[in-house]
Amino acid sequence: MTIDSKPPCLDLTINGKIARLTFNNPTARNALTWPMYEELKKICDSLAGNPDIRVVIFRGAGSKAFVSGSDIQQFVDLQKDEAYEVAVDHIFASLQQLPMPTIALIEGLAVGSGLLIATACDFRISTPEARFGIPVAKTLGNCLSPSNLSWIAAHLGIPMVKKMLLTAELIKAPELLESGFIYQTADAAEIESVTNALAEKLSALAPITQKASKLTLARLLQSNLPDCTDLMRETYNSKDFREGVNAFLEGRPPQWVGK
Repeated sequence: MTIDSKPPCLDLTINGKIARLTFNNPTARNALTWPMYEELKKICDSLAGNPDIRVVIFRGAGSKAFVSGSDIQQFVDLQKDEAYEVAVDHIFASLQQLPMPTIALIEGLAVGSGLLIATACDFRISTPEARFGIPVAKTLGNCLSPSNLSWIAAHLGIPMVKKMLLTAELIKAPELLESGFIYQTADAAEIESVTNALAEKLSALAPITQKASKLTLARLLQSNLPDCTDLMRETYNSKDFREGVNAFLEGRPPQWVGK
């Protein structure tokens, strides 16, 4: 697809019953700035109230990444420990609770918040070369909220989530296709048509049944979540987290001290 040379943004187009949202920050592999996060919530809230929209397709601009995570610069002035994760929870909840089916079209990297967004979608279609993970143990030294961790564990399984989080490995699409996390893989030349075919199939089915089914599952996953404020606060207030941010921005390996 064509890459627009404009500031980081989200592009929304609606064609009949199908909405398409593109994460557009290709020079940073579609990393999300905080205004992009806020725009994502606004768009999801708007789509949720539009009964004419029957399917939403999410994708990244270009072919290098779906979303490669958060823009690291925004962590430099982070003052309020777990407040970032709490804020992101509210944003992703708007995506998880969309009443219509959602599809993530994935080329390249879906890591960090990119994996979370892809997992919040109902279906994932990727190229065989796509890679997935949350390598924060290697990069920033931060953590996930219990809500987001519960969500990805339910979709990926605890062993796979531990592999992603504790080893910081990126998992290739074929492995996740076997587990059912990825609905289908398709070459770059065909992935858009394959995704559109699934969207058309979904848009022809009973929307109230689809809403009841997916939102009941979402509520089940969000029920009885533990309070992990202490763990998030320890992580975001740690020297290691500050070191991770500084090292990333300075282009050097972080030196973890466990404090």
